[in-house]
Amino acid sequence: MPEYLPSRFVSTLLRSVRERGHDPVAVLAAAGLDFDPMDEAGAGYRDQVTAMEYSRVYQQALRLLQDAAFGVVRSELAAPGVFRMMCYCVVSCPDLGAAMHRAAEFYRTFFDTPNQLYTDFSDETAQLGYPQVGPAARSAVGAAEVYGLSVWHRFFGWLCGRPLPLQRVDFRGGVPHNPDKYASLFRCPLAFGQPRDVLHFDTACLAWPVVHTEHSLEDFLRTAPYQLLVMDDSESRGSVSARVRALLGHDFQQGVPAFDSVSAALGVSAATLRRKLRAEGTTFQALKDLARCEAACLALDRLDMPIDEVALHVGFTDPSAFHRAFRNWTGQTPGQYRSGRGVSTRG
Repeated sequence: MPEYLPSRFVSTLLRSVRERGHDPVAVLAAAGLDFDPMDEAGAGYRDQVTAMEYSRVYQQALRLLQDAAFGVVRSELAAPGVFRMMCYCVVSCPDLGAAMHRAAEFYRTFFDTPNQLYTDFSDETAQLGYPQVGPAARSAVGAAEVYGLSVWHRFFGWLCGRPLPLQRVDFRGGVPHNPDKYASLFRCPLAFGQPRDVLHFDTACLAWPVVHTEHSLEDFLRTAPYQLLVMDDSESRGSVSARVRALLGHDFQQGVPAFDSVSAALGVSAATLRRKLRAEGTTFQALKDLARCEAACLALDRLDMPIDEVALHVGFTDPSAFHRAFRNWTGQTPGQYRSGRGVSTRG
């Protein structure tokens, strides 16, 4: 089941595109979205989009705006690639607490107060959010605030290879007309009309080790925010399969990570990992196939990548072997998949 997001999140991206002098209709067409999220009365309007649809729009907008901030920074001082540089600063941290502290320091250095990060780890419940404090906003909470906190929540979970369970999320804005849909993003109680926008979670999580490296970070940034949006953070919080998926990533040009290296990164023996995956109803091979299928679908959406190059991207030196594998995964050939998306099948 694909992860769904409110269409308002896409509208926020498209408004940024339009405000910077670009055509949002062209972005929608290139992303293959069949309705206009900014026109709620328009034909075919949907109030939700899938994670894949959102990521396609995001990647098209990114190419125009050259801004890798994922929409979590709205400052006029924001420079292209700033989120990317922050990621490289935190990926070498030993644990989640250190990574959050370093991210907050990074944003204090380069951004004005409304776009900095606020952290408070002094109690049993840790807090991470935006530092702005003031009277509760009279208007309903906006999509930008919800999306911003959601991205930070999922990014730090991704960094540790497991979902970060939340105890509560506070918003300065008032109750929106569809609070249940926003609640589904965080899977915890939401509080509106609060002093600041902030996530609450158990301080025990601060000791979680950071499991990603610069190599896996590069893959993450190439496909972002897709990996964040499809993170399994529901009833399987902390599942081993979700952590394996996070470590596998979507870039297999240097080969698929070995089972032993993945088990070592998770701090368990190969036998223990195999047993835990079996208990969750899956195998390492099944997770590898799923990761490579997702990587192939993302790469096939890129207009500048011939199909033979897509095969190399997902670890196949023989294009015919890739064609067979992709058909086994999806029931379609790579060319048929692209044709269905309205993308050229060159290569």
